[in-house]
Amino acid sequence: MKIFIKILKGMGIALALILFTAVLVFGYLTLTEYRPADTESVPITTDTSVSSFRAIAPGDSISIMSWNIGYGALGDNADFFMDGGKSVNTADEQRVRENLTNIADAIDRVRPTVLMMQEVDISSSRSHRINEQSFLDNLLAPSSQAFALNFKVDFVPYPIPPIGKVESGILTFTDAEITSAERLSLPCPYRWPVRVGNLKRCLLITRIPLEGTDKELVMVNLHLEAYDNGEGKIAQTKMLRSVLEQEAAKGNYVIAGGDFNQTFSNVDISNFPVQEGMWAPGIIDREDFSDFVLLMDDGTPSCRSLDRVYAGANRDAFQYYCIDGFILSGNVRADSCGVQDLDFVSTDHNPVILRATLLRPELPKDN
Repeated sequence: MKIFIKILKGMGIALALILFTAVLVFGYLTLTEYRPADTESVPITTDTSVSSFRAIAPGDSISIMSWNIGYGALGDNADFFMDGGKSVNTADEQRVRENLTNIADAIDRVRPTVLMMQEVDISSSRSHRINEQSFLDNLLAPSSQAFALNFKVDFVPYPIPPIGKVESGILTFTDAEITSAERLSLPCPYRWPVRVGNLKRCLLITRIPLEGTDKELVMVNLHLEAYDNGEGKIAQTKMLRSVLEQEAAKGNYVIAGGDFNQTFSNVDISNFPVQEGMWAPGIIDREDFSDFVLLMDDGTPSCRSLDRVYAGANRDAFQYYCIDGFILSGNVRADSCGVQDLDFVSTDHNPVILRATLLRPELPKDN
């Protein structure tokens, strides 16, 4: 009987310690929670070697590359617990650096006018505290750039082993002049305590002046909700639409691009059906954006599932998605839009490349 009482006391003490630790952790995370304002100005950084900016005017053709780089740690060796895999720590430091170098090489081969990246870590445990913005900046051509945080938590306490510290966001590079940049907070679908360890998603809006006009090229970099029940995606998409409509009403040239975690309704995804039990993207109704052009490449997947390692897997049986793309205002003509198939070697997303023309009034508007 005495032994039984001792066991009960030991279990009670252990439970009390666990509860006390949980209270301390979530108390600290609540006090230090990242609480961005609805709208914040974002610093613009320009390489000291930039002697002049690329001039852009109505009538010009430009190229845009959008790429979720998976914080440099989601190459073909990775699976991830949120997608049904087992891993939390998916790459050692050497592999992260290799992935980032491969990503920079792929970008350099394209040399886009504007580069919009998602999941760029600044100081995160999952990417070994590598400042990926600086790492890529050292490898890419001189540029002007803006970065907006969308994930900042001192310690994400789940799963086991825990994710740890995350400081990450979205990044826009260009060799044109950025005159202003702002971070616009998107609705967060999560309540406390889940909210304190989760992303605070946003739009990164950068403005580029157009020669010979008072209009601007407005670039909207985004990474919308992934693992919510669907309400977050709907609310964030609604807010995105409102922002685009406001900018288009001013006569600005508007291009939104990034990881929507949704598929456009005008995209044929019959080549990539969602398998039973797998994560399913939301759907953005084309009719909700009637004055805009919605573009995704349905011939090549832009994303692969992380439920298992890709290297050595049966590629025909893998789960693929079309969730990365662009939305254009009516004064921007899409000349081409396609996924660049890099076989998911260095990241779980392929880059999407848009080539477009900023229309003068006399140019045709066929898309």
